[in-house]
Amino acid sequence: MIMADILKIFLIIVGVLTVYVTYWLVAQALFPGVVERARHQYAKPVKLTLIGLAAALLPVIVGAVISNMPNPVMKLMGVTLMVVPALLGLVGSAGLALRIGAGLQSPADEQQPWRRVLRGGILLALTFLLPFVGWIVLSFWTLVSGFGAFLLSVKEPKTFAAAPPTLPMTQVQGTA
Repeated sequence: MIMADILKIFLIIVGVLTVYVTYWLVAQALFPGVVERARHQYAKPVKLTLIGLAAALLPVIVGAVISNMPNPVMKLMGVTLMVVPALLGLVGSAGLALRIGAGLQSPADEQQPWRRVLRGGILLALTFLLPFVGWIVLSFWTLVSGFGAFLLSVKEPKTFAAAPPTLPMTQVQGTA
């Protein structure tokens, strides 16, 4: 194996882990209420896993069948049916990243609450590096339980406080 092959594999792995953390941060930025409710749902991870698995089976199976049809539109619909549970699973699993990050408190969390998701997301993504268990079991479980957390957090009543106040914009003056 030459150095280029090693570097290629390393960069692919780093890229995939970065994508996970990025999706979790985007979910926190766009849907903070859903992510916060998903965080509380992770108190019962077995329940989340079973709900996520049951809810994801039908779209994935139907999507796999439809994507094998010769019509390109049907192929696109089939792939979409398979990808949507994974994307929603990433949104729900941002709650797991938030739960992990909340356990690692920092004084900067009050001004920048997204840092909890960043810290937890980095640690969660690093657990995916463990061969076989991390590659397959943990990453699959994170998506499946995240899908279950998303479903339960969306249907949970919204008892979440209003959005935090925005900070006033300061003008930047250049020196002449």
